[in-house]
Amino acid sequence: MGLASVNTTVEGIQFCIFDLSRGQFEGQELDKILFFFPADVPFPTQLSVIGLSEGLITFTRIFSPEAACEVIEAERHSHVFYEAEPDIWMVMVVEKSKEVEVSWRIDALRKVLKEVHSLFSLFHGSIRAMLETEPSGELIRSHLYPFIMDYLSAFEKRSPLDKCCCDLFVGKKLQVPSFRDCLKERGTVQMLTVGREAAIEVQSLVRVLESCAGNTPCYSLVLFQDLLVSTTLCPDDTINLFTYSVLRLTPYALSADSSSWYLRKGSSSSNFTSGSAQSTSSAPEQLYGSQDTSSGDQAYRVTRPLQHNKWSKGKDGFLITDMWGRDVSMTPFTPTVWLQQNGEKMYLCTYQYRSLTLILLVPVSSILIGEQGISLVKQQILEHASVKILKVEEKLSKGWGGENAYHVSGYRYLLVDNDRNVSRASPPGKVTTLTKESLISLSKVREEVDMEKNRAKWDNADHEKDLEVCIRAKNNAWVIARLTKGEELYMVLEKGNETLLFASDAVEKFSNRKLIELSVAVVSLCYRKSTGFELAHIALYWLAIL
Repeated sequence: MGLASVNTTVEGIQFCIFDLSRGQFEGQELDKILFFFPADVPFPTQLSVIGLSEGLITFTRIFSPEAACEVIEAERHSHVFYEAEPDIWMVMVVEKSKEVEVSWRIDALRKVLKEVHSLFSLFHGSIRAMLETEPSGELIRSHLYPFIMDYLSAFEKRSPLDKCCCDLFVGKKLQVPSFRDCLKERGTVQMLTVGREAAIEVQSLVRVLESCAGNTPCYSLVLFQDLLVSTTLCPDDTINLFTYSVLRLTPYALSADSSSWYLRKGSSSSNFTSGSAQSTSSAPEQLYGSQDTSSGDQAYRVTRPLQHNKWSKGKDGFLITDMWGRDVSMTPFTPTVWLQQNGEKMYLCTYQYRSLTLILLVPVSSILIGEQGISLVKQQILEHASVKILKVEEKLSKGWGGENAYHVSGYRYLLVDNDRNVSRASPPGKVTTLTKESLISLSKVREEVDMEKNRAKWDNADHEKDLEVCIRAKNNAWVIARLTKGEELYMVLEKGNETLLFASDAVEKFSNRKLIELSVAVVSLCYRKSTGFELAHIALYWLAIL
């Protein structure tokens, strides 16, 4: 039985964001609530959930002052905590179901919370900064609710088989990662492995792109299909821009938006029922305010960068959007983002040619004439980089093996490089061939591995845990996990031999092959601007291993 016929449903979820430093006096308790889902829950219930969370945080800080609780497992609920900023807490409370055999990985839920905050900060800056700008909290509330609801309905899971995406909303049900997502790793980038000549051409293109802004220091990302090819950003900013690009900017994302009527097909996560999941307009206006960006009476202009059908490709190849409430047909408007590395506000310029997506980030402070200056930069790109863009796209297309390029026959795997925040996995269409029993077993193994990693971190923060687990599932599949030197490998072998020796040999052969491939891909991915010496080093590395 394949994965497509599996369906698990859990009956409740609550998600809140609150500020521990606010609402310290009687009668001001509502001040600390910045976001609560479902929004139609009565305020006394919201305060009860947040009060319990605050009590758990305060209690656990007695024993661990520098790092309070991450998860509390109760009989009926799992409480997942993430401190996004000092005293700014995000908490997800998920109800357990006795009818469902399996649940969710806590680490996967925490990464959802982290991704929500990272994407919000990318477009709006820090929550604390917005609270300092407008201490009443109305500004941050008016932005948080529509952003998070758009995130929940915008996160797309792609299947190469039917070319469709699945929202985290299905009808009135909210989905979060379940055992069916155990061969995915949120918070990492997926990279394209390129040849020697293509790698040098890409770096040459990057230099031309960044020179188009003159002497202004800027940053760039290059993507092919939904895979990262090059970046000059720091790892955290790379992950944020890569995640957003896959959601909204790549050719695949744009084509998915244009056929959004088809996106409700299928499901790949556990479902959570909630009566307020139907629309982002269901929030109580007395707490979250109006979300209509077209209203002239609204107190704050709320930008919603995760909305569907808001990006399109212009005649000159640059992507345009009206999600900032501007009529782009009348006046050009370039979106802006905030970098985590230096807190700088940057113009987001995105150019697309066939399967190639180029992102250039230019400091707002360096463009004194605003949109006119950005138009000049775009003109420089069209004049000086067009030939290189054509050449790079042609080389990458010739070397591209298609959606199953990284499939390994007989294996279903996930390989994670934690030092570089990079992952590679079996194509989603291949993962769907696994049985429910195999994925349940792998999810449980990953949960145990997460616990071992946390124990090792507390025992010795400077020592990475080396671990290998190999079990036989109920359906006789081999489920394997291996951790060594910052790298993690998770694997399922459903057509394996009866012996443990077979499984061990299969893992060894796979590791030798795929680790080299991932290392080659990482070599061509520079998290800083490359010098000529570094380019030569890349070429020599290729010659040494090929």
